[in-house]
Amino acid sequence: MRIAIASGALLGAAVLAGLVAGATPARSATGESSDAQVVRVVARRFSYTPNRITLKKGRPAVLEFTSIDFVHGFNVPDLHLRADLPPGQVTRVPIMPLRAGVYDMLCDNFCGAKHEEMNGQIVVD
Repeated sequence: MRIAIASGALLGAAVLAGLVAGATPARSATGESSDAQVVRVVARRFSYTPNRITLKKGRPAVLEFTSIDFVHGFNVPDLHLRADLPPGQVTRVPIMPLRAGVYDMLCDNFCGAKHEEMNGQIVVD
């Protein structure tokens, strides 16, 4: 019982953090919004392609990542978004951007000598 209460509190805190940061998961009863903008992103040492993603404020989106060569990490600290990107799989990250702005995204799994160059931006307008 204590585990369930703690898990619920943790989930509530994570959702609240997303609301405060200006993003919430973009999900419906089926797990995704039917009008969601889908953006395909390729991750490879040492880049995301594209490395600049433009989203519309208030429109649900799904970022579909495919890693080519390594378990890269995807992290947007200001939007409280984070995912591991296993190679050869599509990793879907739903997002509902609620606040306009420019948000830095980065790889947070060390992937080699140019790891610090693996970054980009999410632009919400």
